[in-house]
Amino acid sequence: MSSDDGNAAVEPAAAFPPPSDDLQRLWTPHRMVYVGGQDKPKDDGPSSCPFCGIDPADDERRLVVSRGATCFTILNLYPYNPGHLMVLPYRHVSAYVDLTDAETDELARTTQTAIRVMTAVMRPQGFNLGMNQGEVAGAGIAAHLHQHVVPRWQGDANFLPIIGRTKAVPELLADTRAKLAAAWPQH
Repeated sequence: MSSDDGNAAVEPAAAFPPPSDDLQRLWTPHRMVYVGGQDKPKDDGPSSCPFCGIDPADDERRLVVSRGATCFTILNLYPYNPGHLMVLPYRHVSAYVDLTDAETDELARTTQTAIRVMTAVMRPQGFNLGMNQGEVAGAGIAAHLHQHVVPRWQGDANFLPIIGRTKAVPELLADTRAKLAAAWPQH
């Protein structure tokens, strides 16, 4: 389609519903909260941080799996895979280099424990570990440092996230949390 002045014209918007293209659609409108940043905490310090000040009596509801002296583990509310944990210091700190020696040691040991527990409970074939420091590096909550521990299985990166921008998580977060918390070694 072209216009009288020789420039290509923009095609009109597609009719709704779109013509059949032999593709199934998986609608995940609940993800828009995450994608759109709704309720994302501002960098106003510990008072607005979703990780700071979680009452231990609220661990089950808030998906806290374990607690140590300086760090704790919590399930990711928007997991890449089933069992996606985060290991965090209690202290509201954004940079890895600002951790104390005790926090650094416990964060590393807790990450090892998370791998051992998930291996025993979920039998993953591998793991992704990582920290995104700063929004530009992909940190969703940049103000509070957190180490991701993501279990991986052969074929878990299938067509859903690539084509459908959807991740199938076959177990409720509360059920995953209960299994991991029950298998976590007591201090």
